[in-house]
Amino acid sequence: MKTLKIAFIGVGNMGEAMLSAILNKGLASPQTISVSDVDKTRLQSIGQRYGVIAASSNRLAVEGGEIVILAIKPQNLAEVMAELKGQFNPSQLVLSIIAGVKIGTLCLGLGHRRVVRVMPNTPARIGEGISVWTATPEVSKQQKGWVSAILGIMGKEIYVDDEKYLDMATAVSGSGPAYVFLFVESLVDAAIQIGLPREVAQELVLQTLLGSGHLLQKSGKDPAELRRMVTSRGGTTAAALEQFEKGEFAALVKRAVEAAYNRARELGS
Repeated sequence: MKTLKIAFIGVGNMGEAMLSAILNKGLASPQTISVSDVDKTRLQSIGQRYGVIAASSNRLAVEGGEIVILAIKPQNLAEVMAELKGQFNPSQLVLSIIAGVKIGTLCLGLGHRRVVRVMPNTPARIGEGISVWTATPEVSKQQKGWVSAILGIMGKEIYVDDEKYLDMATAVSGSGPAYVFLFVESLVDAAIQIGLPREVAQELVLQTLLGSGHLLQKSGKDPAELRRMVTSRGGTTAAALEQFEKGEFAALVKRAVEAAYNRARELGS
């Protein structure tokens, strides 16, 4: 694939993760990437760290960019859209990773129709993420290929043809790492409570999490089947699972995901 010309509007944590991955995989060179950010100190730091072009304004950043990546905070969107409306040429692709902001809002606010909306998650920082995305009908096959390539270097990517699935993905994969971190934190604390040293508890929990995930991924079995395989009647695992059931663990997870989904829909309304 050819070297792309890319503009970043905003370079927060996820934006920087994308920038770093794009450069590391050679999808673009520092000379073909321009960035802008409301935080001028951070902008200068990013420019020096990666050798990219630090633009003095959003308008200058988007000039000549084949792909314009919107990686700003939602609260800054109205100002950015007012500045950039009418500044795009018809062939430019706008890729948004702004949480909760719908494609229709972006198209109207930017006066532009070639728009992709992406829901990434934080493991993308180490190339182990998963991104769900969709696009307007005006986005070309070639441009979809560019998006797939960019998201692919951050982990796995799933294209959906209906935007409604992005709010659902937000509640599952977007917020999901925090659920996992909370469970790990709780399991480590429980291990310490029964007497394990913290460093031992952390290593046991982390490797158990990683190994179980890889087993689930590679075994070809569904999670319920694997759970039954490691649960002997009257054994230690059964005793633990009984407590999860008494605490309505499955129902609690469902309520948490529903709460995240409803909040995602509120943010996009």
